[in-house]
Amino acid sequence: MEETYLLNVEGVKKKILHGGQGELPKLQDGSKFTFHFQTLKDNFERTVIDDSREAGMPMEIIVGKMFKLEIWETLLSSMRIGEVAEFWCDIIHTGMYALVSRGMRRIAEGRDPLEGQKHRCGMGNMFDYHSTGYADLDELQRTPQPLIFVMELFRVEEPSAYKRDTWAMNNEEKLAAVPVLHSEGNRLVLRREFAQAAAKYQEAVICLRNLQAKEKPWEDDWLKLESLVTPLVLNYCQCQLELGEYYEVLEHTTELLQKHNDNAKAYFKRAKAHAAVWNEREAREDFMRVAHLDPSMAAAVKKELKQLGERMRKKHVEDRKRYQGLFQSPQGR
Repeated sequence: MEETYLLNVEGVKKKILHGGQGELPKLQDGSKFTFHFQTLKDNFERTVIDDSREAGMPMEIIVGKMFKLEIWETLLSSMRIGEVAEFWCDIIHTGMYALVSRGMRRIAEGRDPLEGQKHRCGMGNMFDYHSTGYADLDELQRTPQPLIFVMELFRVEEPSAYKRDTWAMNNEEKLAAVPVLHSEGNRLVLRREFAQAAAKYQEAVICLRNLQAKEKPWEDDWLKLESLVTPLVLNYCQCQLELGEYYEVLEHTTELLQKHNDNAKAYFKRAKAHAAVWNEREAREDFMRVAHLDPSMAAAVKKELKQLGERMRKKHVEDRKRYQGLFQSPQGR
């Protein structure tokens, strides 16, 4: 096993455990590495901290997308496809590992990796939150130390060779993706595949919200993006109505109406959600707002109010019978 040093990289040593094939990959911004990794402490026991095979999923990182552990791009760029290598990295490269590991573990557990974080830099979050939620990572955070990374590189894909997640897109790519996602959502609605359609609309909204975050609220560019967000949110809510996710609809329509309190379609969808969860007073108020804001929807509102009245009368009758049954004496039964 021959030990080699990566050129021009201070504090890194490399051992090739299994040779790879072909030439070193040609990388560009947006290239994607797919690999398995194991993270070990540099102690006598070589204590395992993380193992992507045990987590059941390989790791993926995108070149140039500011992955918090920047040294990993350097390590992987020194490997050939199929190669297995061990890298010793000094403290100057491993200080952020606890935070990175926390995010990877949360993803493997099906949780939001940013749950609970403030919108600040990674180091700022580490100071704000004294615990990562994992005892071994808390120890690592308190006592930074050299680490060993064992990596097996499976493939390197050019940006055009895979479907890029929205977080990996630049601003122009996100804006271009929105009409495509909108169209895909509409196509899925026609096929009554509402869950899949909702996911497309949601992805498009995320693209636009990311772009909006870089603009000053209520100025022209922000408003242009907001005009694209609104119909997508309404489409998403319609899918959630079809799926019976009424509280999801209440949350998103209420948020939308806080910004646009004259949107009749948002009131209409919120009213239907209120009606579905027996909030009669709120449903009637929203339906009446719809009729006031958009007289062309008066017939639809009248129909919904009639249905709401019939459902509420039926519920009151059923409730009365149920309560009578509860309070009847055993002799009277």
